[in-house]
Amino acid sequence: MNVVLVMDAFRIFFKFHSWNGSALDENGKETTDKSKMMYRKLDEAKNKATLEGLITSSFVLGALCGALMATYLGEKYGRQKTIMIGACIFTCGAIIQGISARHWAMIAVGRLITGLSIGCNGVLCPTYISEVAPAKIRGTLSSCYQLMTTFGIIVAAIINSIVWYFTNSTPKGLGDTAARANQHMWDEVPNFEWRFALLFQIIPGLGLAILMSFLPKSPRWLCSKDRDEEALQVLAKLNAASTEDELVQSELKAIQEDVAATRAAGSSSFGELFSPVIRRRTFITFLMQLFQQWTGINVIMYYQSQIYDEIGFSKFMSTVVLPIINNFVNFISTFPGMWGIERLGRKTLLVIGALMMMVFHISTWACSTQTNNGKVWQYLAVASVFLFVFSFAWTWGPVPWVYQAEVFPLRVRVKGSAVGTVSNFLNNWIIAFVGPALMKAWSTKTFLLFAAACLLVWIYSQFYVIECKGLSIDEMDAKMAGKA
Repeated sequence: MNVVLVMDAFRIFFKFHSWNGSALDENGKETTDKSKMMYRKLDEAKNKATLEGLITSSFVLGALCGALMATYLGEKYGRQKTIMIGACIFTCGAIIQGISARHWAMIAVGRLITGLSIGCNGVLCPTYISEVAPAKIRGTLSSCYQLMTTFGIIVAAIINSIVWYFTNSTPKGLGDTAARANQHMWDEVPNFEWRFALLFQIIPGLGLAILMSFLPKSPRWLCSKDRDEEALQVLAKLNAASTEDELVQSELKAIQEDVAATRAAGSSSFGELFSPVIRRRTFITFLMQLFQQWTGINVIMYYQSQIYDEIGFSKFMSTVVLPIINNFVNFISTFPGMWGIERLGRKTLLVIGALMMMVFHISTWACSTQTNNGKVWQYLAVASVFLFVFSFAWTWGPVPWVYQAEVFPLRVRVKGSAVGTVSNFLNNWIIAFVGPALMKAWSTKTFLLFAAACLLVWIYSQFYVIECKGLSIDEMDAKMAGKA
């Protein structure tokens, strides 16, 4: 959505900006020289930050609701079927966005609907992968989920950047202020660019729904519904073996024992999360996901083009080159995270990441104050942004999700993880909504706010978080209760 937000036609259509026909050169300076005209010079509306926040954050609000429904739907209808339904819902949301009428409410509803799908499937896809993957490659495939997510972000950024470049560079009507004066200041320009970018989401949405239909149901879900014979057939197919194979039989037995243990544990209440033995890990999980969002990562990922523009880069660099580089940094940073989480431990990564992010937030602000003294300061500022993203992506990106999945006892694991997920999406929604207003009011001083947040993150990580690497549930209970 980052690039769509800076497409001229999108901004004019939803009245973020108006255009009177005036033009900018390639460096973003106003010009009347026809040979130098490159981009439209837009005039910002007073409510631009509010509208931008509403449209962006509506997606996260939908994701929050989708995550809350995921467990119930996944248990009732099965992981495979629910993921297919979620993909169809995503496609419907994409269509609503792409055909939006000229009011922010319609596109916000479309993004809310796509958010429902992403929130639901974001919970169920890793679960489905872990339940259908053969044991010998289960860990690798589960790690690939985050890897493919970041890779998808790169692909989307490249597609949107290409669309932006061919529709926003030297558009028709540049400098024709006389013709534009005969029109209303809010009159539209051709809207192909953003409608195409949003409707393009239909392809991965339908692709997921169709391809999922060829995949088997989760064997664990089948066992939970007492459909053990079907589960055995699925396990045999997944392992390319017969139903009598020793490996297939052992996997089925392990699943049956896990299902029996879950049933024996009985249903739990959210009140149990605040019992003396459990409550510390509940607070740790809630705060960990809260702090993950208040590091400022999603202000950068959602609004990065506007940040680069504020630092002083040209429109082409801010919208095409730098976002692609940043998303690539996010992608490759997943690899050291996959390595470090088992070798260094969860707490160590959190402490290191908090300190690194604080340093790079401060350096981004410091360099941004010197950009009038030469381009080198602009590049140092953006390098600090990239280093911040690297610092986040291999530490605070993966650790909270791993931590909440393993820290709770079996009886309350689902509800404990739900508390963490709700905390993540709730704070993500707040950040997405207030981000544009913060950047408008404080400009790059916003990085100092997030640096201060990262200081709190370090204090929390150093003095409150308990390392859970390699601990059994009994050892975890003792540590969390302060007995070890």
